[in-house]
Amino acid sequence: MARLAIHNIGREYPNAPGHLLRSADDLRTPRALHPAFFGSYDWHSSVHQHWLLVRLLRLGLAGPETDAARSALGATLTPENLEVEAAHLRGRPSFERTYGWAWLLELADELAASADADAAAWLAALAPAVDAVRELWMAHLARATYPIRAGTHANSAFGLAFAIDHARAADDAPFAQALAERAHAWFTPDRDYPGHLEPGDDDFLSGALMEAQLMARLLDGAAFGEWFAAFLPDPPASILEPAIVADRSDPKGAHLDGLNWSRAWCWKRIASALADDERSATCRRAAAAHVEAARPSLFSGEYAAEHWVSSFALLALTD
Repeated sequence: MARLAIHNIGREYPNAPGHLLRSADDLRTPRALHPAFFGSYDWHSSVHQHWLLVRLLRLGLAGPETDAARSALGATLTPENLEVEAAHLRGRPSFERTYGWAWLLELADELAASADADAAAWLAALAPAVDAVRELWMAHLARATYPIRAGTHANSAFGLAFAIDHARAADDAPFAQALAERAHAWFTPDRDYPGHLEPGDDDFLSGALMEAQLMARLLDGAAFGEWFAAFLPDPPASILEPAIVADRSDPKGAHLDGLNWSRAWCWKRIASALADDERSATCRRAAAAHVEAARPSLFSGEYAAEHWVSSFALLALTD
């Protein structure tokens, strides 16, 4: 994983920039636009491949790639590079909303938790971008009327979950409260989620399970158990069983590998929240089945999957 991520964050092409062109002056290379997060096909994948390297270093799992991982991170996570990234975020308020925002905050949290000798410097360099994302989140919360339950990047529950984790880790009570209030308003009333409609053919997130793992952060013990029983009273086979991946060489088809990994992560979180509830064992079996089905995606040789899917694998395996 470390070797692949080192390669990914330094690989500029192919690249899908997701960049609004306001004039001809905006026609620049990915590295010029994003000196920190230019690699790994797109901005958000670059951010979470950085996160993957930091987590591997923190857990002592980078093995023989430890020095190379530290060197790769040191080359991109510089104050100069990240000032450019922060300015780009502020200048384009809808850029990477809220998926890329979520991963940037997750990267900051991983750096803050690390005892690595260089992590503090990298975190300090990242601070302007973190501040920009917090400002963008607060502005977004003030005008976001409806949640997005899609199985792709815009999923509101995914973005809220990582943002809440960050606000709590940073002891940022106003941010945490604003996020929690919006999450409760959007999701606490939900009942009888139509899980049988999942998955879609390019999903890498489960709308049902992302919502549930978010609520597991907000409701304690019995309260979560009661909410989950009303929300997904009888989880269908289409959610309990892994998705079938027909073509890993197709960027959208490869999303289903990510779905299996992200579902495994969610099922483990939900099982933990249910504690001794008899439903917990069902959740854990579902998580194990999804992990086993997803393993072939890690080192498939297909860049459509390899530029990003290992991040979700590491979440599922180490969260």
